[in-house]
Amino acid sequence: MSGRGRLACCAALATLAASCALLPLVDPATWLLQAALLVALQSGVGAAARRVPLARPVTVLVQALVTLLLLTLMFARQDALGGVLPSPAVFERFADLLTAGTQDVSRFAIPAPVTDGIRLMLVGGVLVIGLLVDALAVTYRSAAPAGLPLLALYSVAAGLSQGGARWLWFLCAAGGYLLLLLAEGRERLSQWGRLFADRSRPGSAPHEPGSVGGPAVAPVRTGRRIGALALGISLVVPAVLPSLSGGLLDAARNGGAGKGGDGGGTISAVNPLVALQDSLNQPEDRTALTYRTNAKETQELYMRIVALDKFDGSAWKPSERRITSVPSPLPSPRGLAPDVRTQKVRSKIKAADWYAQDWLPMPYPADRVQVGGKWRFEPEGRTLVGYQGQTTRGASYEVESLVVEPTADQLRQAPEPPAALRREYTKVPDSLPSVVPETAQRLTRGAANDYERAVRLQDWFARKGGFRYDTQVQAGSGTAAIANFLEQKEGFCIHFSFAMASMARTLGIPARVAVGFTPGTAQGDGSMAVGLQDAHAWPELYFEGVGWTRFEPTPTRGTTPDYALPDSPDPDDNPEEQLPDRGQSASPTPSPSQSEQCTPEEKRANPDCGAVVPPADSGPRDGGFPTGTVAAVAGAVLLGLLLPALPLLWRIRRRARRLRPPPAGAPPEAVAASVLSVWRELLDTGWDYGVMPEDSATPRTAAARIARVGELGPEEAEAAHRVALAVEQVLYAPRPRPATGLADEVRRVREGLRAAAPRRIRFRALVLPPSTARVVWGASAVRRRWTGSLRTHLRFAK
Repeated sequence: MSGRGRLACCAALATLAASCALLPLVDPATWLLQAALLVALQSGVGAAARRVPLARPVTVLVQALVTLLLLTLMFARQDALGGVLPSPAVFERFADLLTAGTQDVSRFAIPAPVTDGIRLMLVGGVLVIGLLVDALAVTYRSAAPAGLPLLALYSVAAGLSQGGARWLWFLCAAGGYLLLLLAEGRERLSQWGRLFADRSRPGSAPHEPGSVGGPAVAPVRTGRRIGALALGISLVVPAVLPSLSGGLLDAARNGGAGKGGDGGGTISAVNPLVALQDSLNQPEDRTALTYRTNAKETQELYMRIVALDKFDGSAWKPSERRITSVPSPLPSPRGLAPDVRTQKVRSKIKAADWYAQDWLPMPYPADRVQVGGKWRFEPEGRTLVGYQGQTTRGASYEVESLVVEPTADQLRQAPEPPAALRREYTKVPDSLPSVVPETAQRLTRGAANDYERAVRLQDWFARKGGFRYDTQVQAGSGTAAIANFLEQKEGFCIHFSFAMASMARTLGIPARVAVGFTPGTAQGDGSMAVGLQDAHAWPELYFEGVGWTRFEPTPTRGTTPDYALPDSPDPDDNPEEQLPDRGQSASPTPSPSQSEQCTPEEKRANPDCGAVVPPADSGPRDGGFPTGTVAAVAGAVLLGLLLPALPLLWRIRRRARRLRPPPAGAPPEAVAASVLSVWRELLDTGWDYGVMPEDSATPRTAAARIARVGELGPEEAEAAHRVALAVEQVLYAPRPRPATGLADEVRRVREGLRAAAPRRIRFRALVLPPSTARVVWGASAVRRRWTGSLRTHLRFAK
């Protein structure tokens, strides 16, 4: 294989290696095989075009056209002319897929399903990066800048992905990039041969007039050092990007949404942990929902939003589910037997105009729902979800639901659940800390059935375990989050529900976590108001004959159902656990602190009556405008824009300093140093435009070489010779004659070089000037000086 062919293969491998960082974001990973095939075809077309040979821009254009044909064949064959040639309908199809993919990315949880839109974004993005890498590294034979698109691909993936395996994807991306640099170095050396120079100071920078000489550093070493710098940046950039969790792009704000037409589709949602904590910590308890109901008591009317049934060891998330049109009535609740007592209640609910939630809050289990708009039904969780942008903003709807009232004996005597349900809802990952099942076994030792085990777990969290409710505790992540909560014994409803559901699964009890609102606070007009601080999460355990059953392990929050009370005492014995009924209070339910109880008349007379006084050490953390998040995102964007511009900015600053004239009345030494700085700028200017400096050349020879290779005109060539003459005066004349206007001479030479250079050379001289390699050489020199000084001190210390 030729050197150019080997370089093309390495460029394709580097692209695919960096693309592996996207694997944790979606499931399954079959898209990568398709991307690998298309990248291979794209590279093969480029190799054939270079072998013809075609002009470099034409080669890139041919590869781009072939890439478009391949994407058309894969994603829009039915709209193409002859199944291959793009037509206007093809581009409309691409636009629709990209729009759908953008919506899917913002709605699905990690790992997201590979929908057609997401597949196009992944495969198309990899092909674009592959085209850029192939063009830079192979067509234009500059592998070091090819690390920038690879860095962009890796940084996006690393900023979005979660978990502790990021180092593995970094090694893949770094290995691919280093392989590309080594292949370029081998290909360059095979054509140019080895560079020879003075070996008096190994590793020093090229000799410049007025400085001690040394060997020229081969482009291979320069490329490797640039590669090491780029890899270092790739480690820093993901660290400064704001962390994203749950959804691919929106972890907590948007909820979940579905994709599907009238006949159905799939549904997934983000983990609402962050949004729930934000709601609990709002300084103002804004009303999200108001409702009226014919229920005599409202403590069981939890406004349930979504069920989290997928446990990966670090967090609970909703599974991807099929959705259908909303039936009327809804199917009977799963597992509910006819002999269990139920009450049917009706509720009219109104969402606030500012409250936009993709899931429809409603009591569980709902039996019939009347709501306008584009809503779909997810049968497993018995939830309604909006699609095509449908949200709860300003929605009014009616829900007919059941209040299930099982007895403790019915739960004790519940038969075994179906095997399929038991397998799905008792899964726990191997990464779950051992303290979780060990604690569950210890707490439930001696219990006769699953019901008694569930009650013991609930009672331990709510009363006997010494836990403290605190919304300011960090939510935490990773497999050790539950273990840390069990050790520290402080948290809010997410921690309690996650921990109890995890323990229940280790005991073989089917469990999931529900997220929504507690019933809210009674108002003077007979309605109920549900505020942000009523946001809540609770575990649901499955008992055959009763179905999914609510438990309440969070202390001071919500109400413990009658059937879940230890030894089933009379609920009136625990008045502090009861939510206010419609006639009890018009003040918001305090959390975590307690407020005074006020009658509606007192509330109207004194608006401050019953106001919640937050603890001294608490306060809003995420309320109001998210200044910190915006600043972090703006900083990351600014950093991403500045990194490619660093060589340009450094070169502008270096040129300005070198061409700065000495102050009036400066001593001869300062004047001589200024002339030498101007000469170094002339050499670096020639280097930027393709005239690499030579150590052995005299000033006159170097100036003549710049004029000849750079194709300077007569005036520009004379200007270069005048600068060389001034340098010789400084270096060799006993009494150097003062020279003026040398900075203008260098600017004149630079304009001549720029006018004569091809467009690509001008672009490279501006964006990535080769003379910036002196930064690396300077750092190496500083390192050698420090190392030598340290060794000297250590030798004398001994």
